[in-house]
Amino acid sequence: MNLQHLPNLSALRAFEAAARLESFSQAASELFVTHGAVSHQIRGLETALQTPLFARLGKRVVLTEAGRRYATQIRAALHAIAAATEDLRGGRAQRLVVSVLPSFAARWLMPRIGRFIERHPDLDIEIRASSELVDFARSDVDVGLRHGRPMPTPGLHVETLIRDVYFPACSPSFKGGRRPATPAEMLSFGLLQSCGDEPWRLWFDAAGLHDAPEPVHGPRYLDSSHLLDAALRGQGIALVRSSLAADDLRAGRLLRLFDVDASSGALTRAVCPVALRETARVRAFFDWLTEEVRASDAAQPTPVGLSARASTERSSPSDDR
Repeated sequence: MNLQHLPNLSALRAFEAAARLESFSQAASELFVTHGAVSHQIRGLETALQTPLFARLGKRVVLTEAGRRYATQIRAALHAIAAATEDLRGGRAQRLVVSVLPSFAARWLMPRIGRFIERHPDLDIEIRASSELVDFARSDVDVGLRHGRPMPTPGLHVETLIRDVYFPACSPSFKGGRRPATPAEMLSFGLLQSCGDEPWRLWFDAAGLHDAPEPVHGPRYLDSSHLLDAALRGQGIALVRSSLAADDLRAGRLLRLFDVDASSGALTRAVCPVALRETARVRAFFDWLTEEVRASDAAQPTPVGLSARASTERSSPSDDR
């Protein structure tokens, strides 16, 4: 490999931005140059490569197949250059930025993150709780913790942390401690509803209640953490996600009903740019996550109710909630 034949870095940056945004004008705005400068740099790059990277459709530009492959590789290379530069500068190497969904942050990450901080006092960790998907190319986020069905992630390193299941749970004091003896009897109790990815239909099918309708009355919660709070306060029975409910179950604040699991096929995954995976800060965080997940799996509480187990696969209505 002859490094003397590398394209101009400015042209590569212009190409990466135009490929990501599929717009020369937006790329020019992001790079603080003119539309003409971006167009000139990309035409020069195409001439040097002897390959068209974009198809011009009037005022629109669309990546060719060759351009799409090249963009993925160039984006990873630019991330690697940025990571190496930041590590050398020092300060950025000591800061770890993690993007996480609010529900997972509140119920799983924050009760545990103190152990990571104690182990790595040299790292300044910043937790950003948000439902928005991270654009790693345009932010300083190192790692994203996401929940949902797997999706294509070009240019990103992905590791599955948790395969969640869903089951009903309530406060031990709900209904004065009286619990339903069967799933069918549970239908007459107060069922809390979710606006997210915890539809009761998912669990009804797993429990053999194929004719049971989805609840239509009662409070509804968009955030999974708020749904759990309602169950903890004795407001009803909630269909909970195993990872979010684990600590409350172990502490006895929440009681699982029946040994019947349902799965939406959704996963909790750790995601980062490929170039960042082996940096010291990100490697330390991934290693710690793996340890914490194993510790959580080893301490699952025993459910009460039916002894028969069941599971079902169903498409989740949303990804990365």
